[in-house]
Amino acid sequence: MNILGVDNILVGVGDLARAKEFYGGVLGLREKFSTEELALFAIGSETPGLLVRVREGRPGSMRVWLEVSDARAVAKEVGGEAFEVFTGWTVEVADPWGNVIGLTDYTKRPSLSRLTTGEA
Repeated sequence: MNILGVDNILVGVGDLARAKEFYGGVLGLREKFSTEELALFAIGSETPGLLVRVREGRPGSMRVWLEVSDARAVAKEVGGEAFEVFTGWTVEVADPWGNVIGLTDYTKRPSLSRLTTGEA
């Protein structure tokens, strides 16, 4: 497995409007886009961002997603099951303490991948 870099940091929240007030207002992060369930905020000039997502019953959980070249192949290595996301595929694994690491690829949006941009 070859980790190419940070994909996104995912934060579970209980209320999207309050999260937007905090991350956009208090922290001053620029909102890149949002839906009814999530909002993505820019972190400086980086492509990866801070994604806040409504998580009923599990707010406060934080996940870190890392970019890999092929998440479905990685899923076989780590014994997980890949699922489809907007940019490609992701598999999530938990460390011994329950922290979740997502391993995600950009097979559906290769122009955003570090493999294409030369940042790998």
